[in-house]
Amino acid sequence: MARTEAPFAYDGLDRVFHERARLGIVTSLAGHAEGLGFADLKALCGLTDGNLSRHLQVLEEAGFVTLDKGYEGKRPFTRCHLTELGRDRFSAYLDVLSDVLKKASRATADTGSSTLKARPA
Repeated sequence: MARTEAPFAYDGLDRVFHERARLGIVTSLAGHAEGLGFADLKALCGLTDGNLSRHLQVLEEAGFVTLDKGYEGKRPFTRCHLTELGRDRFSAYLDVLSDVLKKASRATADTGSSTLKARPA
């Protein structure tokens, strides 16, 4: 059986980014070239320590973020950075997402205009 084209499959929407919490993490990091501390990232994304840790682990395993662990004074401190690969792949993800939104907008406009034409005067 031949594979048929699936125009709405959106294979370019990388599942690593396409999860709400990870999307928030990467978006936050994309706007901070110097990286963000764990506590700041946690507050920006509204996540618990455990949730943030798990999502960062997924992003780190994919090569999209790095975690620099050290100390500030006597307290442990973790700084999270988006890698070059992470920036490139996130940019590609946003390009695909932009195409999705354009297609949806056109489809909505086409549906709306045909609905308006079908109404009696």
